Amino acid sequence: MLHTFIDFFLHLDKHLAEIMQNYQTTTYFILCLIIFCETGLVATPFLPGDSLLFAAGMLTASTGILNIWLLIPLLIISAILGDNVNYFVGRFFGEKVFEIKFLERFIKREYLDKTHAFYEKHGGKTIIMARFVPIVRTFAPFAAGLGKMNYSKYISFCLFGGILWVSLLSLAGYYLGGIPVIKNNFEKVILGIIFVSVLPILFSAVKSKLDKKPA
Repeated sequence: MLHTFIDFFLHLDKHLAEIMQNYQTTTYFILCLIIFCETGLVATPFLPGDSLLFAAGMLTASTGILNIWLLIPLLIISAILGDNVNYFVGRFFGEKVFEIKFLERFIKREYLDKTHAFYEKHGGKTIIMARFVPIVRTFAPFAAGLGKMNYSKYISFCLFGGILWVSLLSLAGYYLGGIPVIKNNFEKVILGIIFVSVLPILFSAVKSKLDKKPA
């Protein structure tokens, strides 16, 4: 199962191309569902986010099955809806989520603690910054809800972050995915995206070690 997941992740372009060929315009719904779950459900932080947006943009340009100018708004709506579901789950259920045994294998308090520390340090802009950081992206809205962040303030950062995240990565794939060196080295590109995405976490961990303070 783990091997299948890793294969799907590293060869996302091939698997997503098959999905587009088999399901045609239903792919809009599939992509929106994945983005919604990745941002809206604290139990699914492992789903592809950045890489999926890049691959979707790239394949939209190469296959012509989907329309990038329809896809981007739909994905933005899905990301924002996911964030809001996550926010309100954190706001109204909060600590009770950690009492559900089924979820304890997926939701680790250390993720929330690190997200909350990141959030405390950077304030409201965390909602925007977190969009580009795996795992933190999933837990930031939950932490904001759990911390009773003012909703009017939250939604303004949420909207800007969602629009920036989806547009930037989708259009990057759309316009750069056709370049031979990128198209022929998709695995390395995906790993590069992951590496850049987790740099804030790595930097924070190293800084924490050097400062000898808790993460």
